[in-house]
Amino acid sequence: MTDAPSSPPAEPRLTVLIGCDTFAPDVNGAATFSRNLAAGLVRRGHEVHVMAPAQRGRVGTFTEVHEGAPMTVHRIYSWRWLPHPWLRFMLPWRVKANAERIVRDVQPDAIHFQSHIVVGRGLATAAKRHGIRLVGTNHTMPENILQHVEILPKGTLDWLARVQWRAARKWFEMADSITTPTRRAAEFFERGTGLTGVHAISCGIDTSFYTADFAPRSENVIAFLGRLDEEKFIHEAIETLPLLADLDPKLVIIGGGEVRGRLEARARELGVTDRVRFTGRVSDEELRRELTEASVFAMPSRAELQSIATMEALASGLPVVAADAMALPHLVHPGENGYLYQPGDIEEFAGHLRTVLTAEPAELERLKRGALHTVVAHDIQRTLATFEALYRGEQIVDPDTESTSEPSAG
Repeated sequence: MTDAPSSPPAEPRLTVLIGCDTFAPDVNGAATFSRNLAAGLVRRGHEVHVMAPAQRGRVGTFTEVHEGAPMTVHRIYSWRWLPHPWLRFMLPWRVKANAERIVRDVQPDAIHFQSHIVVGRGLATAAKRHGIRLVGTNHTMPENILQHVEILPKGTLDWLARVQWRAARKWFEMADSITTPTRRAAEFFERGTGLTGVHAISCGIDTSFYTADFAPRSENVIAFLGRLDEEKFIHEAIETLPLLADLDPKLVIIGGGEVRGRLEARARELGVTDRVRFTGRVSDEELRRELTEASVFAMPSRAELQSIATMEALASGLPVVAADAMALPHLVHPGENGYLYQPGDIEEFAGHLRTVLTAEPAELERLKRGALHTVVAHDIQRTLATFEALYRGEQIVDPDTESTSEPSAG
């Protein structure tokens, strides 16, 4: 996949403090990126501290091992957001004092906050007070967060979204560097906040963890990976199954979340319960096996600022059929590694899945090699090197992850 080294860089070791409003064991894009970033930096020889919400009252400073890398995690007293089954948040009126305490104790070379909603407010203030280089990464759109406040009318939600964008500007403009995972996400953020100069840096994945299998499949297995949330529109993948009945398709839904019951009900309504398998949360090894053994990957989400799950599928050599929305077109190049469908158009969605599932062996191999080619640019070693440069205050050129050139044969 890539020859990028994982050994420590030649420059002096850094002490980096990463601030997260969501972190492992949470399963979502921001938490996964933060975990991978922290673990990758540790493996490259840096000292890493993470400030994150406490889980189930486990407050304090601990050595935690994530992705095989030990790091210091400062778990801050948090409350669960009651409308949501797992989301926890640090108390805004206490986060500044905690951030100041941690910054004084750690004395980091750089601070990198992953959210302005709570943790970024405390860390941005402390970074400016102590003259520490500050990097901010945006993983969210206010509109997505507010979907969890369904009791409020739409007009109020729209107003709250504007308030959140103004808040994002207030805290992100304090950063020395601002990043998002893709150029489209950067443009969206710049429009929402009025800020400019936002860097597009892929979240990255360790492509060596994933295995592509070019052997013929005995079943037509469609895979989805991600949180079972409203914003993922997973029901659209279920609704393709009756249109593909002649192919005897199976849909495996990898992950857990609050809408599982509704998805199961939709499968019953359509009479496809026997064709849908919910795995719940699985180990990394099981996840990678499910992807390796699948035939095609489906991503119907409308709100992906990058989609680590889609990158994992590509790294597993899977053609992808995805919604033509937000950042997914950055990863899915029609006719090269998969296809895009108009969100909500179930017939088009099913048609593209059929194209992959019935492709001749040579065509399927071309799509699978296209998937592997696309993800090379997203190898995490490239991402880590770019963030190291930002932490040191160096000028960077955003990595090119948009190439759609065909991979060479073989």
